[in-house]
Order: sequence, then structure tokens, then C-alpha cells
Amino acid sequence: MEQKTIHNVFSLYDSSDFVQKLIVNFKNNPHYKVNIKGFLGSGLSILTGHLYDRVARPTILIFDDKEEAAYVLNDLETLFDKEQILFFPSSYKRPYEVEEVNNANVVIRTEVLNALSHSKRPKIIVTYAEALSEKVVTKKALTTNTLKVKVGNDLGIDFLTEVLSSYNFHRVDFVSEPGEFSIRGGIVDVFSFSNEHPYRISLFGDEVETIRTFDIENQLSIATTKEITIIPNLESKSIDEKRESFLEYISKDSLIIAKNISVLAKQITKNFEQAESAYSELKGEIRQAEPNRLFLNENAFLQQISTFGVIECSMKSYFETVEEIESPFKPQPTFNKQFELLIDDLNEHKTNGYKNALICSNENQIKRFEEIFEDIGKEVAYIPVLGSIYQGFIDEEIKLTCYTDHQIFGRYHKFNLRNSFSKKEAITLKEINSLQIGDFVTHIDYGIGKFAGLVRLNNNGVTQESIKLIYQNNDILYVNIHSLHKIAKFRGKDGQEPKISKLGSPAWKNLKNKTKAKVKEIAFDLIKLYAKRRARKGFAYSPDTYLQNELEASFIYEDTPDQYKATQDVKSDMESERPMDRLVCGDVGFGKTEVAIRSAMKAAVDGKQVAVLVPTTILAFQHFKTFSERLKDLPVKVAYLNRFVTGVKKKAVLDGLKSGQVDIVIGTHQLVNPKIEYKDLGLLIVDEEHKFGVGVKDKLKTLRENIDTLTLTATPIPRTLQFSLMAARDLSVIKTPPPNRQPVDTQLVGFNEEIFRDAIMYEMQRGGQVYIIHNRVQSLKDIAGMVQRLVPDARVAIGHGQMDGKQLEAVLLDFIDGRYDVFVSTTIIESGLDVPNANTILINDAQNFGLADLHQMRGRVGRSNRKAFCYLVAPPISVLTDEARKRLQAIEQFSDLGSGFNIAMKDLEIRGAGNLLGAEQTGFMMDIGFETYQKILNEAIEELKETDFKDLFEDQKSGNEKSYVSDVQIDSDLQIMFPDEYIESSEERLLLYKELADIETEIELQTFKNNLIDRFGKLPEEAENLLESIQLKWVSKKLGFERLVMKKGILLAYFINKPQSEFYQSDEFRLILNYVQNNPKNISFKEKSPKKGEEYPTLLLRFEHVKTVHEALQNLENLLIR
Repeated sequence: MEQKTIHNVFSLYDSSDFVQKLIVNFKNNPHYKVNIKGFLGSGLSILTGHLYDRVARPTILIFDDKEEAAYVLNDLETLFDKEQILFFPSSYKRPYEVEEVNNANVVIRTEVLNALSHSKRPKIIVTYAEALSEKVVTKKALTTNTLKVKVGNDLGIDFLTEVLSSYNFHRVDFVSEPGEFSIRGGIVDVFSFSNEHPYRISLFGDEVETIRTFDIENQLSIATTKEITIIPNLESKSIDEKRESFLEYISKDSLIIAKNISVLAKQITKNFEQAESAYSELKGEIRQAEPNRLFLNENAFLQQISTFGVIECSMKSYFETVEEIESPFKPQPTFNKQFELLIDDLNEHKTNGYKNALICSNENQIKRFEEIFEDIGKEVAYIPVLGSIYQGFIDEEIKLTCYTDHQIFGRYHKFNLRNSFSKKEAITLKEINSLQIGDFVTHIDYGIGKFAGLVRLNNNGVTQESIKLIYQNNDILYVNIHSLHKIAKFRGKDGQEPKISKLGSPAWKNLKNKTKAKVKEIAFDLIKLYAKRRARKGFAYSPDTYLQNELEASFIYEDTPDQYKATQDVKSDMESERPMDRLVCGDVGFGKTEVAIRSAMKAAVDGKQVAVLVPTTILAFQHFKTFSERLKDLPVKVAYLNRFVTGVKKKAVLDGLKSGQVDIVIGTHQLVNPKIEYKDLGLLIVDEEHKFGVGVKDKLKTLRENIDTLTLTATPIPRTLQFSLMAARDLSVIKTPPPNRQPVDTQLVGFNEEIFRDAIMYEMQRGGQVYIIHNRVQSLKDIAGMVQRLVPDARVAIGHGQMDGKQLEAVLLDFIDGRYDVFVSTTIIESGLDVPNANTILINDAQNFGLADLHQMRGRVGRSNRKAFCYLVAPPISVLTDEARKRLQAIEQFSDLGSGFNIAMKDLEIRGAGNLLGAEQTGFMMDIGFETYQKILNEAIEELKETDFKDLFEDQKSGNEKSYVSDVQIDSDLQIMFPDEYIESSEERLLLYKELADIETEIELQTFKNNLIDRFGKLPEEAENLLESIQLKWVSKKLGFERLVMKKGILLAYFINKPQSEFYQSDEFRLILNYVQNNPKNISFKEKSPKKGEEYPTLLLRFEHVKTVHEALQNLENLLIR
């Protein structure tokens, strides 16, 4: 069947009388006004597109709210080049709150103003009432506050610095927010408010040589450009610039399309009144402009809009003298996933001369329709169209049905807004791993010490950079930057301070050996269980059926790539003969439950029963609701068991399990009770396994050996451990958030009744619900009383774990169903409560919670496409412990979704490793630090793979190059480092040294080099040496050298000090022998007597006349020539 695109549908309207008549009217009369009555849906986007194309005037669409604006914006972006479409958002959440301006939106607003005053070509601008309410600076003010920079201009760094300072830009080391700039040598980075990416201006003397945009996350260039404009923050409410409304700013020949002008006017009045009331409560110390200077009022709005050509889309027009026409666009019928009805409808339309288009957002959906229609076995007349619009329609004039896949399947259609920059977590992840003076670090050979900074040491008149560590009794260890990979920041549990090691004492070595022995035992058991399961035969499920396709197509969100992969992994495990034991790991709200539902359905279709085991009663109920809701139109019976299901109900469920009438049962620990009889249990799904007691875990072990098991966890597993666990368990990680989930706006605030009142009222005004967490049962009622006093209209409920079970369940159910506005509770909500309508959470005494708990609680809000707010209520920072302060600031900064995966989780990783490997291991992690523990665990697993389980892992080993040496030490009197003049910030130098130490391939090294040149300019000689020294290490490992000494023009290369090593039988050693025989002048073998503690003498090679790192590298590479 021939597939079409959305542009084919668009072009059908060239023959529409309705569209053509409007085009003629607007061409003849620029101030023509018309009201279109009746449904439009995505027909409005098609109409807008044709008018814009043919009338060729700026076109402004104004909607009641941001959501509708965003949907139409996405429709238009499908039809046109994104350059032509601009989105004009509001800049802040509440008027006059100093910190409340959303910088990302300020940038987008300034970009629009800039484009309007400089672009030759008309644009389509999509906006909404709240954005229109805020006035903008005049074109004149914009021009006077604009600095244009072109390639070839003579500017000079002093001039640029002066202008940027006058624009109130702040100088920083590295640019990450609009309004910042930095200078490094001849490179100036500046983040203008007129572009979503900052600019990097390279100067040669005073001349602008190149201009590039760059990414704040990795500080690397994106694209080059010839000309840019630098604009300061013109939205600042304390500046004196003259302002006008957006309708005064735009060109007078603009065409305005508005949904309902009377409703817009009411919205504008509401915004203006809110601004007036906020202004009246302002404290006098900050001078702010009055509301009528900053905000548009209703009269001005109505007066201004009447001067334009207008299309209004409402049942009754605001204008008295206006032409009224009926819209030909009628809404898409609702089919409720009844495909027989859909087929009949399409075929009937075909008989009546209609063209039928089914608009599918991706190829998978097109395929799903084909499979479903094929299974039903009827002929269907339709054309598949690849594309995405938000509302389908029937056009009676040109006889077209245009149905969308998401409406047919009842899926949630997401809009995507460019949330330009946000201070990306990657920067701060670096910060978390970066070392501050005073931090505890672990050196794998010497133990735990304190980091005392980077220092320059003089070595025979040559300056070199080293890291200074302080041990017991103030002993000092200097670590060469070539040995950085041996150092890791110490991470123990919840900030406990470790014991500092003593240099020269055997205690550290003993602790390492003891840990390794223990780790080996655990790893052995894990791998043994895995091997046992791999050897056993299980049930192989059949491939997906039409029921499975229908379930997956009806998922209201689009699968993220990770989620899709996790689903495929689970299905292929189930279809193979080996029993599945897969762990699906993903942050709060990333769609693990959906993966579970799909696997449960697969099992049920093949007649197997499924048990879903969860740690809490509430979670059992919530999962029961979710599973029942998703499977309601399918032939599957879902039941649930917990301590509140008793008597007749409980007996009915147990009988159903025994007879096979119940396909899926969801419950707490009683599901693994041996007394429960299943007819044919095939799949066990375990949610948050680590929250169960030892007894339940032991029963699970027995169950696991014979049936497929899927475990879900939101506790992240560190990446380094994931690889080693691959040997013991199959793992799928979901780390991308669902599209269009917005980050939760997180603020750290003091306890203040006004904040509680405003947050609750704001949420209630937009029809949402609020959580208040207060972790002391005895004073819960006081908090609830306070809420009732502050917001008398609020319906407030209380919940805690000591309540009677039935009562608690009733309260939670009522809250889920929207019968309460505010739920005041202890942390019982932490685990799995899912109320998409609850989008504000206030956490009282937030300083008393761990990072992981805060992250999980915050994960309760922001589960829909609405902006969500989390207030961490805590005493002033000055009275908090250092640890609590860092924790709260971390959670406040990492509001991006998925950042949980990155940091949460630094303490969660430790918890995650402990959960997987057992509690005793957590003790070892505390003693030697998490990073060192991971290194030891990886070593242990690699050793076991080589010895006890060699056969099991035989297939994984092919193609790996053998390395005889694990580490190479370099001593030199050459300058091998990043000089101060090249990279000023010592923190940045340290981060780059660390990054360099982790590089393992030529491609990575070349990328690293290109990035340095991009950010800091041409490499000086010392930096070139540093990069070549990495290659030197790699070649040395191949050649069996453990140590290189380059001093006074001589290179000494020390061989591995183990005569029994396989290296001495290798091809590489034979090549070296041949080479030395053929070149006796420049190179010779030497032998060095054994040092104290060494059994054997050391063999080494001596090279003459080696003055640079480059020459050393060439000499060693020559040895490998065959």
C-alpha cells in the first residue's frame, strides 16, 4: 500500500473553496474580519498554512493556554520549515517574584523580538494569553541594546568586555547561563539572550576570526556562523526601558488568528489583577515598575486587536460587524479501540466518495494497523500517512477523512516544546566527581587519604604537575598525573567519614585482600545461579499475537528507545527456552510498569498465570488499578491480594488462581506463601525486591529457579557494576524520560505560611492536587489544620502508616479519584503512588531525608505533561549540617528528569550495589570506598571468568587483544602537563587530567584533542607531550613494559618482572629480540639487580638519543614492525 506524507494531505486544500475564498478576502482587504463557527481541530493548522503561503503576511495565532498553543505549534512545524515558525512563551510563573523568571523562556521571547525586527521574511508566531499579557521592550530599545558582531570585525577583547559589562553580563570561568561570558586567551564565550546556544568568538589580535555556537553541556562547538547579535536581559522588571504590548510591536499588516477573543480578554484581565495584587504586597526595598508599565490590560488588548485583520474561531464573535462562516471541519469520531467500527466507518466514507487518510506518528503504527486489519480479515479502504497532527477531522467540503492513530487507540498525544538550555546535569555530575581540597580519596595502592590540590614540583629544573595527598601523621604522597587512574573520590554511606590510612602500614593491603576474597564468594554464587538457570529448560512462549499488538499500540505515551529495547529484551527472553531472570532498572516514572504489563499479557495469552509481587499495600492497589485499566478491553482477568482483602473476596481470588480463572494476581508478600496454589504459574514480576524481608527473598530464590522472573527497580545500578553483573544477571536500563515530561521545578524554601498558601492556591486554581509530606504522625493534624486555615476551600485529607488499613486505603482512593485537594501524610507516598493530577509537593523538614528519599518523593509529581513544583521546606542553610546542605542543593539543582539516574543517586548506587550483593558487602564498601570496591569486584569477576567459569564465558572472549601489563608508570624530566597559561582554572585542569586517564582508544584521544583545541585554542608543546604520553602507555602495555624512564636524552623501558609470564613466549617479545639484534647502536638489553622485596632481576631496554615524548613513541612503535 502506497504511503503518503502530511504534505500530500496539505496540498489537497489547493482545491478547497472554503480556503481559497478566505485567501482572496484577505488579499483584497488587509483588515478583513471573519468568524469561523464549529470544530476545526488540526484543520486550523492546515488553514493557517495556506493563508501564510498565499497571503504572505506575518501570521499570529493566539490561544487561551500554552497547551493548545503547543499542539498547533507542533502541527505547523510538521508542515513548514521550523525557521518560519516562532513560539512566543510567557517568561515567568508569578508576577514580581524576583527569582521567578524562566531564563529559557526569556531567551525564546528575545529571539522572537530579534527575528521580527531583523527578518526580511514574514513569520508565523504562536502564542497564548499569558504570554501576551507581558509587555515587551520597544524596537528602538532593542536596537540600542544590541551589539552586532561579524567575522572580520575589529573589536578587541577590552572593547567586548566593556560592552558586555555595561549589559550586566557576568564574567565566569565557563559559560552555562544567558547573561554570562568568559575569556580564555583569544577566545571569548558569551551567552546572549537572543539565542538558545551561547557563542564562541575567536579573535586573532583584534580581528574576529571565527564565530561558533557551542553546547553548554560539554562546552564544544556546534556550528559556525558569520554574524550574531548580542542582547542583554530585556525582560528584567527593574529596568527603565519603555515598553509596549506585543500587539504594538508586531507589524501592522499582521494577520491574527484567535480562538475566542472574549475568553482571551478575561484571561488578560485575570493576569493583570494578579500582577496588581502581587505589586501591592511588594516590600519597598526593590524598586519595581508598576503593573500598567509591565502588563497589558483588557481595554488596551481589545482596542489593539481590532486594528488588525482577524480570524476568530468561536460560536459567537467578539466583533459586532463581522462575516460569519461555517467550518467544513468536523471532529473525528471516537472508536474506543473497536476496530470493526473503524473499518465500517472508513468503508462507508469510501462509498460516499471520500478519501480516507490514517495519520500515523511512526512506521510501527502503520504496521500495527496492517496487522490488526489483517487479523480481522476485512478489506479496508485507506491511505497510510506518516506524520503527526493533534486532532483528526472529517472535511465535508473536499470529502476527506483524516484520522489520527493516537485518537483511534486512545493514546496520549504529546506536544514538544523546545525548553532551550537548562543548566544540564552533566556539568554538575562532573562537579560531583570533581575533587575539592579536603575531600577524601582512595589510592588503590596506598589507601584513603585527603586531597590537598594540584601542585607544581621542580624536577631537575623542569616543572611538573602532581596531586598532593595527605595521609596519617600528615605524611604526604605526591601522585604523578600519569597515575590519576589509581585515585578515586571516596564515597561511603551518607557522608560517613572514613579512617585515613597510614603510609607504609600493611593494613590497607590486608583490607583489600579480605574484601577480594569475600567479593569472590558472592560473585561465585551469583554466577553459579546464572549458570544453573542457563542450563535448565523453561517454557518458550509463542511470538506476539494480535492481542499483544493491540495492547502495545494503545499505550498512551510513545515508547522511548530504552523502553522499546527493554520490552524486546523481555520478550526474546520469554520466547527462548531458558528461564528468564531479567532486571529492569529505570528512574521513577520512566515506564517500567508498562514493560511489566506487556510481559504479563504475553504470558496470559499463552495460558500461563502471572504473579506481581510488590512491597506495600498501596502499591499493590495502584498496580491493580494500572493493570486493570490497561487490560480492560482484553480477555484477561486481573485480581489482587493484600492484608485488607479478607473472607469471601480472598477465597474467590484463591479459588480463581487454583482453577486458572485468574490470569494475573497482584499482591504483597503473601503471594509467595506455599499454601497458595496456582494452576500454572509462568511469570513472576517483582517490584523493588530489596524492600522485602529475608524470608520472602529466600522463598523467591526457590521459585526463581523454575519460572521466568522479571524484577523492576528504581534504584539505579552503577554503570561499572552493570557490566560485571552482566555475568550474573540480564539487565535492561531505561534511562530516557518519556517525551514531553517537564523537569520538576524544585525550590529550597524556609518554613513560611505564605509559601504554603500560594503553592496550594496556585495548584488548585489550575485544577490540580497537592501533597504535603510531614514525617511526624503526632503533628500531622496541626499541619492539616494550618492548611485548612490558610486555604478554607481546600479539601484536606490525612494519611500515615499507623492508621487502620481499610481507612488508609479509603483515603488514598478518594485522593486518587480527586475527592481531596491536599493530602497531608508521612512518607507513605514515597513508594509508587501515581496521581497524575497531583503536581505540587511540599516536603517539610526536607533536611532530615536522604537524597534517594527526596528524589523518590519528588517523583510523585510531574507524572503528566503539566509543569510540576517541589518545595523543599528546611531551616536556613546556615544552621544545616554540611551534608544536609549539599543534599538539598543537589536535589534542587538536578530537577531534570533522568538526572535522578545520574546523581540520585550517588548514594542510591551504593544502596543499589548493596541490594544486589547483600548487606555484608555494604560494610566493605564503607571501609574501602565505593569506586575501589567496584574495581575489586570487576577484577574478581574477570578472574572467575578466566578460571572457574571459563566454559560459560568462552563465547564472550573472541577478538580481545591480549595485554600482559595492567599499568605503566612513566618518569620523565620533560614537561608533560597542561600549562597555567593554557588552562587557567586548576579545577578544570584536574577534570581534564581525570578524563584523559579514562581514555582507552585512538578515536577517543583524537576527539579529546579536537575538543581541547575547540575550547582553549592551539595546543602548546607541554600539552602535546601529555597526549602522546597516553599513546606511549598503550604501546608499552603491548610490549610488556611496566615502567618507562625518560631522562637526560636516555629512555629506559623496564620489562614485566615475572619470568614465568606468557609475555616471554609471545610474538611481541620475539619481535623485540630481532629488532635489538638488527640495531645494536641505538638500543641494548640491560639487567638490573632485584630490589628489596623483589625475587628476580629486572630486564630492561636502553634507547640512546631520545629527547622528546614523540621520539620515545616512535622508538617503541618501531619495535612492533614485523
